[in-house]
Amino acid sequence: MKHRLKAILIAAGLLLCAPAFAQIKIGVVNLDRLIREAPAAISAQKRLQQEFQPREKELNGLSEKIRVAQENLAKNGLTMSESMRQTRERELVELNRDLQRRQQAFQEDLTQRRNEALSALIEQANRAVRQMAQAEKFDLIFQEAVYWSPSIDLTDRIMKALVDPPAK
Repeated sequence: MKHRLKAILIAAGLLLCAPAFAQIKIGVVNLDRLIREAPAAISAQKRLQQEFQPREKELNGLSEKIRVAQENLAKNGLTMSESMRQTRERELVELNRDLQRRQQAFQEDLTQRRNEALSALIEQANRAVRQMAQAEKFDLIFQEAVYWSPSIDLTDRIMKALVDPPAK
C-alpha cells in the first residue's frame, strides 16, 4: 500500500511538472566539429602553418645535411685517416643532437601556439553560445552529448556567428 501511494504521488508530481518540461528550450553544439570546421579554426590553422613553416624548412634542411654527411662518411670513411673519420663522426653526433634539440623545441612551440589558438576559439565559441542562449531564450545548451536530434543542433549557427579574429 505504501509503495502504491508513493507511485501515485510521484506520478501526480510529474503530471504537474509536465507543462514546465514542455516549455524548456534545449540546444546542442558539437564542439569537436566546430573546432575542425569553423572558418576561424581553419584560418587559425593556416596562420600556424605560415608561422612555423620557415622553422620546419630549416629543420628539414638540417636533417638533409645530416643525411648527406652520413652517406659521405659511409662512402668515404674507409679511405679517410682515423683522426679525420673520428672528427666527422663527432660532427655528425653533434649535428644529430642539435637537430633533436631543435625538433623538440619546435614541437613544444607548435603545441603551445596550437593550444593558445584552440583556447581562444573555444572562448569565442562559448561567448557566441551564451549570446545566442540569451537572445533566443534557451534554457539549456549542451556541448557534449551522446546523441541529439538534428533539430536541436546549433553547431552550424554558432559557426556562422563566429567571426574570424584578425591575424596577429
